[in-house]
Formats: sequence, structure tokens, C-alpha cells
Amino acid sequence: MKMHTLIASVALAAAGTVHAAGEKHDHAHEHKPMHGGVVVEVKDMDYELVAKPTAIQLYLRDHGKAADVSKASAKVTLLTGTEKQEVELKPAGDKLEATGSFKVGPGTKAVAVVTVNGKPATARFTLK
Repeated sequence: MKMHTLIASVALAAAGTVHAAGEKHDHAHEHKPMHGGVVVEVKDMDYELVAKPTAIQLYLRDHGKAADVSKASAKVTLLTGTEKQEVELKPAGDKLEATGSFKVGPGTKAVAVVTVNGKPATARFTLK
């Protein structure tokens, strides 16, 4: 009887390990865009850039949850062909944002230097 208990315990432990590995795999899928933009991960933080001709928005997620951007800032450099445009993003609700006129489209490259709590991070994007 005790041997059956031991075997059952080992089987349950193994099943728990397989399940945990499955959960880890699911975590990788959390890097999908939630606002129709392009997502990159830098230092365990997800950055989602939404670039439209009239607005540039940057959403930050920390482990899947919206990060507090109230004291954050960002400088985005847009590279479209030979044209370069620099944009300052400021907090706007749950994102950093700038409005204006922007030359963006498929293939546009963007480099965002984001400062949160005095700590800078650089995220690189290619628009689709």
C-alpha cells in the first residue's frame, strides 16, 4: 500500500512539473500586441509601439500588467528611408504619447529611449 502512495506522489510531482513547463511556455505568448502595434521585450518589460501618421503611442507592460508611466518619458527616433524624425513622448493616461504629423509606414524603423524612474532603456522596432 505504501508503495502505491509513493508511486502516486511521484506521478503527481511529474505531472506538476509538466504543467509548470506548459505555463512557462504560455508566458512567451504574452508578448502579443494589445493595441495593434509592434511589441519588443527589453529587461523583462514589454514595449508596444503604435505609430500612426497623427500619433505615436508607447505602451509599457511589466509581466503582462500595464506599467505606471506617470513619471516616465521617451524619445523616439523614426527612420523612414533617408528621413529621420525625433519625437518626445509624454504620459497620457496608460501610455506615452505624442501627436502631430509623422512619416510612418511598413519598414519604418523606430528607436525609443524610455526613462522610467530615472532608468533608461532602449527599445528598437520595425513597423509592419
